[in-house]
Amino acid sequence: MTNSLAVPKRFNLKLAALALAALSLAGCAGNLSGTGPYKGEIESKNETYNLVDINASTIAPYIRGPERPVVASITKPLPAPVRLAPGDTLNVLIADTAPEGSALFAPLATGGTQLKARIDAQGRLSLPYVGRRAVAGMTLGEVENMIRRQLKGITTDVQTHVELVGDLSGSVLVAGAVKAPGRFSTLQGPLTLLDAVNQAGGPVLEPHLVNVTVRTGSQVQQFNYEDVLAGSNMVLRPNSEVVLDRARQRFVAMGAVGQPGLKDLPQQNTSLLDALGSVGGLREQNANPEGVFVFRAGGSSGAKPTVLRLNMRDPAAIFYARQIAIKPNDTIYVTNAAVYEWQKIISPIVQTMVLGRAAGAYNYYAYN
Repeated sequence: MTNSLAVPKRFNLKLAALALAALSLAGCAGNLSGTGPYKGEIESKNETYNLVDINASTIAPYIRGPERPVVASITKPLPAPVRLAPGDTLNVLIADTAPEGSALFAPLATGGTQLKARIDAQGRLSLPYVGRRAVAGMTLGEVENMIRRQLKGITTDVQTHVELVGDLSGSVLVAGAVKAPGRFSTLQGPLTLLDAVNQAGGPVLEPHLVNVTVRTGSQVQQFNYEDVLAGSNMVLRPNSEVVLDRARQRFVAMGAVGQPGLKDLPQQNTSLLDALGSVGGLREQNANPEGVFVFRAGGSSGAKPTVLRLNMRDPAAIFYARQIAIKPNDTIYVTNAAVYEWQKIISPIVQTMVLGRAAGAYNYYAYN
């Protein structure tokens, strides 16, 4: 008789403890969303931002721009005058017009006298009978004239030809987000920006995710590599530096999407539909299609942020989503469906009831 009264009492104590735990879990689930604010809170607490309900009459300011047309013209590289710099290597041909055997240098008929010389760190070139002469900043033609002037009176009229065979002054440095960075010579002809990047193996990222900086002396130019491919190519001046780096074209996806996180924009002119597709779309099991939001910071100092709201239950919303531009640093947030939030509350209670029933059955058979 005593055992039959003890079993229900133990069972009731266990069930009460489980119920208390379930109620505490349910309370937490009701107060917190797993990923962010509830749809109603975003719609009601809008003192600090402008809430825009996207429809046919409000979408105009947020439509993405047209695709940039491809330029039909082709960049024609023209040779730029080479200005010599320390480290350049020259081949110097000096041919004497005097009869062979009485001249300082070999006649042109026999190939003349070939000399190879390197410009030193002070920018000077050393040649026999010419001496050490400053040539940094000079063109090849100016060096030829200088040699003829220095040899005048030492020998008869000579012919000279100077060729650049190892250049720093005429080379282009390509660095950063390319497969094979390095310094590339322009001895075979002038390089365009595309030529230089291709010689460096091409970029390691998608074109729209690459910024290109070209530095020549005090001049700096910046491009997006996708624009370069579309026709904004240019001829590089000798001794230029080309640096490719990642363009910060990113957005954040939060809430009930397939792959939340910090993501690269899938293309340069990204729409909301493109961005949602790149993160796996809305999660069907728990997303609220009526609660798709885009959070955007104010464009200028002191400007209020903007929150765009889209109801994907509306068939026209698919077309709106294709038109809305997603900008770098935007946040796309999809709220959970109400039924999913209720499931988070109900599930612990149901589990408690199942566990309680199983515990009761176990105690009943254990004591009987």
